[in-house]
Amino acid sequence: MPILNKDMTLCISLSARPSNNGTRFHNHLYEQLGLNWIYKAFAPTDLSQAIAGVRGLGIRGCAVSMPYKEDVIALVDAMDPSAKAIDSVNTIVNDGGRLTAYNTDYTAIEQLLQRNAVPVEYAVWLTGAGGMAKATAAALRDAGFRNVTIIARNEPAGRALADQYGFHWRADFPAAGEGTADMLINVTPMGMAGGPDAEALSFPQSAVDAAKVVFDVVALPAETPLIRAARAAGKQVITGAEVATIQALEQFVLYTGIRPTAEQVRAAEDFMRAQ
Repeated sequence: MPILNKDMTLCISLSARPSNNGTRFHNHLYEQLGLNWIYKAFAPTDLSQAIAGVRGLGIRGCAVSMPYKEDVIALVDAMDPSAKAIDSVNTIVNDGGRLTAYNTDYTAIEQLLQRNAVPVEYAVWLTGAGGMAKATAAALRDAGFRNVTIIARNEPAGRALADQYGFHWRADFPAAGEGTADMLINVTPMGMAGGPDAEALSFPQSAVDAAKVVFDVVALPAETPLIRAARAAGKQVITGAEVATIQALEQFVLYTGIRPTAEQVRAAEDFMRAQ
């Protein structure tokens, strides 16, 4: 990493519980490519002031994580179709003080569903109704999934998300014997390191046992309680670490205008996961 200097370009991330995933991934790519850039994670105490800082200090890029993906919409100048279509932002690009919002979460979910060849006929349970849930629901709908149930205790948000994409909504998991799902997707903070539910299982064990595919978007730790339970039960798994790599790569391209080689991405991914 180059020594800090006045000509260095800064990119940041904003999250209630920052991790080192993006920091390690982006900074490793900067080093590989010889870029005079640096990336730093922050936990803002005032979101509007943080975004004003992005604009006023000429910060080139800003990643946005839970719980700010919807709140930042009112603070940017323009919405790229990737963010506007789902009213959720995970990336902001600063072009001379004009802030444009994007969403690369959608791209990550879309690619992982394709890579893992998940049949669109599968019944899906999706927990959560926030910004990441919007990106995931949109990717499911666009991929051709139709039998999807949004499970969210926040009834207005859960119903609205389900209605938007023609899915079903319920407040909690069905009782034993009332139904199962082929694919489970967790988009809540349950299982996230450092949180109050870090050791919690985001789905009942019976649902894990009945599923064929288990997908947890939580990236830290890479092996969440849900992923560990799914592996133990012999299920196909898709991890949040995989989501983190794809969405971070697309952010990197938006910020720098450079698309690294597959080898460079693998090296950055390995470095990110080695923490």
